[in-house]
This record gives sequence, C-alpha cells and structure tokens, in this order.
Amino acid sequence: MDAILIRQAPAPLRGTVHISGAKNAALPVLCATLLTDGASRLRNVPKLRDIDTTAALLRFLGRDVVVDAPEIRVAEGTCARPEAPYELVKQMRASVMVLGPLLARYGRAKVSLPGGCAIGARPIDQHLKGLEAMGAVIRLERGYVVAEGPNGGGRLRGAEVLFDLPTVTGTENLMMAAALAKGRTTLINCAREPEVEELGRVLNKAGAKVDGAGTDVIHVEGVPPGELGPFDHAIIPDRIEAGTYMIAAAAVQGSDVLIEGAEIHDLDTVVAKMRHAGVQIESEGRAIRVARNGPLSAVPVTTAPHPGFPTDMQAQFLVLMCLARGESMITETVFENRFMHVPELQRMGAQIVLRGNTAVVDGVKALYGASVMATDLRASASLVIAGLVAVDETEVRRVYHIDRGYERIEEKLRGIGARIERVKGRS
Repeated sequence: MDAILIRQAPAPLRGTVHISGAKNAALPVLCATLLTDGASRLRNVPKLRDIDTTAALLRFLGRDVVVDAPEIRVAEGTCARPEAPYELVKQMRASVMVLGPLLARYGRAKVSLPGGCAIGARPIDQHLKGLEAMGAVIRLERGYVVAEGPNGGGRLRGAEVLFDLPTVTGTENLMMAAALAKGRTTLINCAREPEVEELGRVLNKAGAKVDGAGTDVIHVEGVPPGELGPFDHAIIPDRIEAGTYMIAAAAVQGSDVLIEGAEIHDLDTVVAKMRHAGVQIESEGRAIRVARNGPLSAVPVTTAPHPGFPTDMQAQFLVLMCLARGESMITETVFENRFMHVPELQRMGAQIVLRGNTAVVDGVKALYGASVMATDLRASASLVIAGLVAVDETEVRRVYHIDRGYERIEEKLRGIGARIERVKGRS
C-alpha cells in the first residue's frame, strides 16, 4: 500500500491551490444518468477512486462510460441490468444511490447494502421508508435490498415523505426516484447541502420538475419514463476539499494561501469558526485567501447538518485546535464513531480526552512526527495536516482512504511549499 511522507520542520505555506470538482456532487449526478436516454457529459469531475468505482458500477448496469478526467461521458449501452453487486457497492456507501433511479426507470432493483468509511452506522432506513411510501415493495435478502414497483414492477407513485432526520443520500435517492414517479412527491425535512441543490439543477436540465432543492422541503412533479434526456453539466467545486486546504494554510503561522475555484458561502460556518480562532480569511472573487500571522485561540465546535458545521470538516478543525491556546470542545452529533483520528493525533503529542461524543482538546506548542494510520477519508486529511505542522518526519499509512476524496493531495500541497511525497509499498 502507498503511504504519504511529510518531512517538515513547520514552515509557512504560500501560493495557490486549485480546487477540484465536488466528489459528493458528482456521484449522485452520475447515478442520475440512469434515469435518462442519450449521452450525457459531466465536466469538472475529480479523478478519484470513488468516481472510478461509480463508473464501474454504471458499466455493470449496462451503460457505456468513458472517463477522461476531468470529463466523463455516459451513454446507454446494449442492456440494462438493474442489480448492483456487493463487490462494487462495498467499496463506497454512495453506491446505494442507484437504488432510486433503477427502481424508477426499470420497476425493479437489487442493490447490495452499502459499505464505505467505518465512521459509524449509516443506515438506509430513510431511503427505504420513502420508496415504500411511493408504492415500492421491498425486502432484505442475504445482504441485498430487493425492490419492485407497485403491482409487480409498475411505476412509482408520488407521495409525501417526512424524513426522521436530514439525510443527504436519502434526499438525493428519493429526488431521483420521484423524477419518474406518477404525480407529485413532497419531501420534508430534507438535507440542504449544496450537493443536493446541485442534483436538483441537473435533474431539471434533464427535463425533470424539481422545486426547492437546497431547502428543507422539495417538490418533485414526476414525468413519464423516457422523457428525461441527456445533459451537459460542470460539477460545482468541492467545498470540503477547499475547507481542508484552508485548515492546512491556517495551521502554520505565517502562511498565505489562495484557494482558487472555491465558493466562500458554501463554507460560512467553517469560515466563522476559523476567523474566531484568529485566522484571516477574505473572499477574492471565486477564490478564498487564507493567512495567519498570530497565535490561534481555542474555539468550540459542534457538528450539524448543513448549514451547520460539517461533520466532514470535524477532523481537520480538531487538528487546528490542537495548536490553539486554551481548551476547546469538539462535539460530533452526526456520526457516532468519528473520532478514530484521535489516537493517531495523540501519538503525535496532541492532548485530547474523549468524553462520549465530545473531544476535549488542550492546545500544545508543537506536534511531533510519527508513523500514523488513516482510518477513513477525513481522518486521512487531518493526519496529513498534522504532519505539515509536526516537528520531524510523519508517515501516514493506508492513504487509499484519502484517494477516495482528494485529487493529487500531495502534488497540491507541494505546490504551496510542503515537503511531502507519496511512497510505494508501505503497509
């Protein structure tokens, strides 16, 4: 397996980082191509393992897919096979988003229960509840969700669905299913992430009738199967990648980095917390400048669904608080097992005590290089950031996690002055 080595006496980062397209926007848009006829083109798609996995899944389902990053072309193939096998779905939780499109388009679907990062139980009960409200008959069979439309494979019916809690993939799955359902579907207590809003834009480009995407109530007026056509769309910038490089820039005093191609308003809560901690952040058109010239102050953070502080930024912000003066409390409310980076940071000298779903962080003067192991995607990024500020060499192992969500991270960091490289053959 690859590892990332960081040989860094903490030195300021300076220069420009260009942000790639959003993985969490591209994945549902790729799944949405299952609803359409003709050849669609996606632009500004990041070159990532999760994108390759989704392309492989679409090919298995009978689509012709050409990946030529940053562009992907998806066209109908010779057959439709509405079954997503364990071998593909286990690699990535987002694969479950083919369930809604397959069921809506073909009247049946068989999709393995999902995999992905081991950051806690992420059930799909809200997906299934919504599809059943739309008339689907669903059973669980040997690790698979087996679903049929009404009356043995008929067209789904519009319904009112109240989510028990906001769910991004659940909202997106039901939006896609509702696009071909008969009648009007109203989704209540929806996830409001920018990636959900992006899917709504794409579905409307294809001829769907979606209103309210990006708010907590979404209305979808279904159109008949066969009426959704191909689309050409450029994926929005990845706000979590942007936030990660913002934290990296803020971690070392004296840094001054321009985050190019990022939307500051998608990161309002992160920006507010960073400014409170003593980081200078300014919007420069479609770019964000991040600089730090003084000490960091401890700031409390509680994760929450959008527009709250993103759970996907918790690990990175925690590293920043390891270097702040005073005590900060980082509370995780979205996933119950998302502090697996803490023991690795402790190996580097961080002073962190876990109390249930809260990490109590007492800032230290320095972190120290160590061999650490990545446990999930965002934990990987946090350990790389820790390595940038650590004294002596840091080795981050199992970086296949980071390849799921960050395009060429070591190259981008080298471009702003980090002494970082990828090495082969480390376990």
